[in-house]
Amino acid sequence: MGPAFCERDGMSHPYRASPLVALFSPSLCGGGAERVLVNLACGMVADGVSVDVVLASAKGPFLADLPADARVIDLKASRIAYSVIPLARYLRDVRPDALLGFLDHANIAAIAAAALSRSCTPVFVGIHNTWTEMHERGDRRLRMLSRIASIAYRSATAEIAVSHGAAASAERCLRLDPSKVRVIYNPVITKDLFSKAEAPAEHPWFAPGQPPVVLGVGRLTEQKQFATLVASFARLRTRCAARLMILGEGEDRLALEAFIRELGLSECVALPGFVVNPYPYMRSAAVFVLSSAYEGLPTVLIEALAIGAAIVSTDCPSGPSEILDNCRHGALVPVGNIEAMADAIYEALTSDRPERDADAWTNFTVPVATAAYLEAMLPPRPKPSH
Repeated sequence: MGPAFCERDGMSHPYRASPLVALFSPSLCGGGAERVLVNLACGMVADGVSVDVVLASAKGPFLADLPADARVIDLKASRIAYSVIPLARYLRDVRPDALLGFLDHANIAAIAAAALSRSCTPVFVGIHNTWTEMHERGDRRLRMLSRIASIAYRSATAEIAVSHGAAASAERCLRLDPSKVRVIYNPVITKDLFSKAEAPAEHPWFAPGQPPVVLGVGRLTEQKQFATLVASFARLRTRCAARLMILGEGEDRLALEAFIRELGLSECVALPGFVVNPYPYMRSAAVFVLSSAYEGLPTVLIEALAIGAAIVSTDCPSGPSEILDNCRHGALVPVGNIEAMADAIYEALTSDRPERDADAWTNFTVPVATAAYLEAMLPPRPKPSH
């Protein structure tokens, strides 16, 4: 049984009338890489490129945000490994001009499918994390993944890293050819981000007269180190009244809830879960904090920067120092340093909110990033004649 082509009402897909790029991901469940995929699809469609969003399983809240002119191909695979054969069939039948993988397992599956299909489609792999950190901090499964990736990625046409730190890490850990690695910042800042930020933050903690809210956003996983943020908040509470809210879901929820209870913070720490539109929360929060042990290029940090939030971030590998221009746009603290994080949050709470101009986030806008992706993935297109 072949992949399911999820046509939308009124949608046409002009094959051969324009270049066709396939964007491949396990799903469109909540996450930074999935949001980047949606923004890139929007940017490519706006630039006159045909887009197939190929998903191992067509599910997730970001499906609704895809542009109407993008076609969704559901491979109906319960696991990413099971998507290899239907993806190979798609590549053989459709022959897109380029295939871009998102997330590490999807990259490996894309390379395997391309080899199985014997198609000539160039395969580009996206590097969204710091491989050195994943390898050193990860379990045996992650170390095995890095060994597989170090072999598979050599068959890719090129690797696109989301930051200079992520590129350097992948080159070292996966022994990649530096001449095949290109750095392109993620397309994060969209036209509607600012209008979405103007919606009300539907939580009573943001009502007038309430204590200031410290905000974290991300998957509840060990990588995000939200326990460090909670411990820093506990120290902050000895100096001033405040509340902590963390938006996101993940396997560490139960452990994090237990830690919050252990510190006696249940009344002033909220875990509302995944929120489709987190931007009003970023706008309304007194301070946005990124507590991660490692990243590639943290999308939420770029969004908070553009929205105008006061920012405290770990100086983790990689991305925050590039995004914040080495403390120009926010505070950077050592990874895992509870006292330094608490001090930086207190300083942000007691200072005026920073003023920034658009130059701080221009490189992360959809048009700029999309143009760089298309230049890297497609042959030069002739300019329209006048």
